[in-house]
Amino acid sequence: MKFYDFKARKINGQEVNMEDFKGKIVVVVNTASKCGLTPQFKELEELYQGYKDKGVEILGFPCNQFAKQDSGSNEEIHEFCQLNYGVSFNMFEKIDVNGKNAHPLYQYLKNESKGLLSKEIKWNFTKFLIDDQGNVVKRYAPTVSPLKIKNDIEDILNK
Repeated sequence: MKFYDFKARKINGQEVNMEDFKGKIVVVVNTASKCGLTPQFKELEELYQGYKDKGVEILGFPCNQFAKQDSGSNEEIHEFCQLNYGVSFNMFEKIDVNGKNAHPLYQYLKNESKGLLSKEIKWNFTKFLIDDQGNVVKRYAPTVSPLKIKNDIEDILNK
């Protein structure tokens, strides 16, 4: 399986094929609305605005598995992200990223780029960078600022 073989539902219920992002650089991130790292939405949006015209997409996946920090409905999460952070990048329906009910996309991402000591997602705002060929290039810890990913995006754009 490759990144392009997966599907997910946007926060509005529309099914999206990851194949739709072929030829683009993609950042996949599990998000939460009530987390100390929630202000990263601002930086994710800044990253998206700065690079969307160069073929960069950000895919946000709300997750309630870490201290129940995203317990709202998909509609509430969507409204929160837009009102508080002006999020315009793609947000998807709430999913599990760990355990037996983990979304297949996240099962794939974790196998392709393991974290420190374990492949499991440790917290909200773990980020994965996928190149324009669909390869998982790098995994970033939750505390890594989205803006720190710029250099790695630039490296892919300039190759």
